[in-house]
Amino acid sequence: MQTSNKFLDDLSRLATNAMGVAQGARTEAENAMKSLLDRWLADRDFVTREEFDAVRAMAQKAREENEALKARLAALESRLG
Repeated sequence: MQTSNKFLDDLSRLATNAMGVAQGARTEAENAMKSLLDRWLADRDFVTREEFDAVRAMAQKAREENEALKARLAALESRLG
């Protein structure tokens, strides 16, 4: 009976170590994939969300100013013509 318990203890230890190695391999693979994806994205000319939002805000402001100038021009034209 003692041999059986030692065998099961050794098997349990082996399984625990294998799970630790598998977890380490998973973490390593995740880090490698993230690094690869980060490099791939850096090589592209993608903009950050902050840059996109800033340009969108500038475009919105320019559209609003353009509309205000159109209205002002129309008012001047109606007074002259």
